[in-house]
Amino acid sequence: MAKAWENQDGVQPLTELDPDLSIDDAYHVQLETIQNHVKDGARITGKKIGLTSKAMQEMLGVDEPDYGHLLSQMEVENAGTVSRNQVLQPKVEGEIAFILKDDLEGPDVTALDVLKATDVIVPAIEIVDSRVKDWKITLPDTIADNASSGLYVLGDKPCKIEDVDIKQVGMALFKNGKLQNTGVGAAALGDPAKCVAWLANKLAAYDIQLKAGEVILSGALSAAVEADPGDEFRVKFSDLGELTVKFESG
Repeated sequence: MAKAWENQDGVQPLTELDPDLSIDDAYHVQLETIQNHVKDGARITGKKIGLTSKAMQEMLGVDEPDYGHLLSQMEVENAGTVSRNQVLQPKVEGEIAFILKDDLEGPDVTALDVLKATDVIVPAIEIVDSRVKDWKITLPDTIADNASSGLYVLGDKPCKIEDVDIKQVGMALFKNGKLQNTGVGAAALGDPAKCVAWLANKLAAYDIQLKAGEVILSGALSAAVEADPGDEFRVKFSDLGELTVKFESG
């Protein structure tokens, strides 16, 4: 998996190479890959939560989300352009990002704790990607691949969490000017703050804390949309504003 990241090349699913690969094994593969990136100079900027919709959980036969790490080289500026060598088989999602002002340490974190520990929220685009060929993934495959993390974009107008009902924030995702889908904050496990609480508690098993200043992508509000060279995406959020990202032409 480390070579796939380095070479930006699709690989065979790890579960085909090791059918006994467990979820715990997969998280350790992920952590080892992230630690290697940090040794090479990368900085952990936060975490992402995946599989927050019931539809995605049912598709993979699981009953909880998964998570991955965000690294400094993954952030793309709002209205920026993604070069072809940055991605393999990207898809775009609209999400709500939490930026923490206090640490969160599981295993007993609640949604209320998350709200108290949050500095601001911002609209976000997550560009999910897979180093596994053709997105042929099971749950251990995507976990080992850093929860299919690719890149992310943050909006530039932060909002205090007490000023917004995050469960009711609406989202509309446009590709090349055409509406692709819509969603609402409650699409992420009923409450994005619950997703962040789940994350803090899950991380406790690996002696990891959420740190003040970290960015937490709380989960997709609608289905991911495939991105091709030359595509331009715009994501509009009620109360939170909008953001855009372009993909370099072929």
